[in-house]
Amino acid sequence: MNWRDPSPRTVDYALTAVVLVAAVSESLLLETVTGPRWVNVVLAIAMSVLLLWRRSHPVATSAALAVLGIGLSSTVTDSSELVATFFPLLILAYSGGAYAQGRSGGLVLAILLVTVCVVALVDEGATASDIYFPGILVTLCWLGGRTVRLRLHRAAELHETAALAAEQRERAAQQAVADERRRIAREMHDVVAHSISIMVVQAGGARRILAGDPARAEQAAAQIRRAGTDALAEMDMLLGVLEPGHVTVAALDGLDELVARTRGAGLPVTLAVSGDRKPLPLGAEQALYRVVQEALTNAIKHAGSAVTTVTLNWSEDQLEVRIVDRGDGGANPELTGAGHGLIGMRERILAVGGELVTGQRADGGFEVGARVPVAGGMLPV
Repeated sequence: MNWRDPSPRTVDYALTAVVLVAAVSESLLLETVTGPRWVNVVLAIAMSVLLLWRRSHPVATSAALAVLGIGLSSTVTDSSELVATFFPLLILAYSGGAYAQGRSGGLVLAILLVTVCVVALVDEGATASDIYFPGILVTLCWLGGRTVRLRLHRAAELHETAALAAEQRERAAQQAVADERRRIAREMHDVVAHSISIMVVQAGGARRILAGDPARAEQAAAQIRRAGTDALAEMDMLLGVLEPGHVTVAALDGLDELVARTRGAGLPVTLAVSGDRKPLPLGAEQALYRVVQEALTNAIKHAGSAVTTVTLNWSEDQLEVRIVDRGDGGANPELTGAGHGLIGMRERILAVGGELVTGQRADGGFEVGARVPVAGGMLPV
């Protein structure tokens, strides 16, 4: 047992024992006790033992105390002559305020006040003070218990609120970590997949022409080296190894270089732009750049050397980007992937308020279409 923090049941046992000893001692020793002493002792014991159920059954114990108290006053000793037997009345008043649920607390107070009145009326010599004084004490004890109950309830609510807030912060932190992991994984996929695809294609071509055309093989090797260097630079920036200013952020201005690098890898791709350029959020530019990059990577993997076009169509409200290849969809066995590219594209475009459509074309090939609103605009319905 922890003496510094006793359990409620231990407190009830100790309190009952103290009241019981006092009440029995008074019934045995007080000279003004009338009637058989053993009856007084039995009633004193019964009234004291009721305190064991003051927390769990406050209404029932109050009613039982009322019956015993009125019985004591009307048959043997006047309760006003007893001090120790008045303690259960006050303790149960407090318990009714502290532990009774809802309207039950008011019912406990009403029962005890009626008991005080009846006990006083049983005594022929009782005065008004015999009703007011005990009634006021009972009411004050009940109010004290009710105040403690309300404070404990408020403290529990505050504790629960704090716990919920802490749980929400923990979930938010975990979500932020998960989102960052997904972002890094998506960026890594886009950067590595495109560069590795170019490197694999160039390496395969260089191996085939090495003996017959060393100059072109050397160009292919340079292309491989440049693709690898670009991939490493972007990964360094992504992982925070370099400051952002050391590497150009992927945006629409880099599409010419991206298309040229892809064309150098053997994919016949062209870039066409129509309309006047409008202000576009940097996040949207980066998303569109990655969509074009991933679409060209897929074209390298699945369209072989099929003609591919990248078109940008600027309008007043939106920018529409379309990547169309004329391939047959057959996969290069050396360039198979995990199949997460289209999912990453969709997540990027949706994150900037745009739309993405992908699918096979009726006349053959594959098409990726994305559109995003320009700065301050909205996509037309």
